[in-house]
Amino acid sequence: MALKAAGRTSLVDAVVEQLRAQLTDGAWAVGDRIPTEHDLAEQLGVGRNTVREAVRVLVHAGLLESRQGNGTFVRSTADPAAVLRTVRAAGALDVLELRIALETEAARLAALRRDTHDLLRLRAALATLREEGDRDADADLAFHRAVVEATHNAAFTEVYRFFSAQVHESLVAALGDHEMPAIDLDAHEALVVAVEAGDPEAAGAAARELLREPLETVRAIVAAR
Repeated sequence: MALKAAGRTSLVDAVVEQLRAQLTDGAWAVGDRIPTEHDLAEQLGVGRNTVREAVRVLVHAGLLESRQGNGTFVRSTADPAAVLRTVRAAGALDVLELRIALETEAARLAALRRDTHDLLRLRAALATLREEGDRDADADLAFHRAVVEATHNAAFTEVYRFFSAQVHESLVAALGDHEMPAIDLDAHEALVVAVEAGDPEAAGAAARELLREPLETVRAIVAAR
C-alpha cells in the first residue's frame, strides 16, 4: 500500500488524517494488522515517534487497537468523529427523523425486555418530568434515556447517548426565536403504560406520538424559510 509522504507542517495531524483516510476507505479490513511503525515511517517519510503518536490518537478514537507483542490492529473503519460531524451538519428535520426512528424501536424493545428495575426508573423519570414542568429538556432527556436503557442493548444505548445531545442542539438551532414545543406529558404516560404492559406495538406508537408535535413544528419552520 502506497501512502503519500507527509509534509513538515503538523506532522502528527497529517499522519493521523492519512491513516484515518486509509481506514475509512477500506485499505485495511476490521481485524487486519496494520504495517509496523518502522514500515509506516518509511512509507510516510516521517519519524517513528510521529507514527507512534498518530497511532495513539487513532487508538483513542476507537479505530485501532494495540495488542502488546502482536502489533496494532483495525478495530473499526467507521470514524465516530466523522459521523458526529455529519450529524452536526445535517438539518434539524433530518436529525429529528433519526431520533424518531431510534426512539420508536427503543420503545418497542423496552416493552419486550424491561425488568422491574427498568419500570421503577421509568416511573421515577416520569414523576420528575411532571414535577419539573413540560419544558424541562434535561428531565425529558433523562426519561428517554431510561427508555433506551430498558432495551438492555449496549450498542443501542451507546448510539443514543452519542446522538441525543446533538439532537437537542439541532432542534434549538432550528427553532431560533420560536419556542420549543411543550412536552406532551400524557404521551409520555402512555409510553410508560405500554412498556409496563409489555406491548411493543403500543409502545412504538406512543413514542412516535410524543414526538409528533416537535416534528410538525420543525417541518413548518423549514417550509417557511
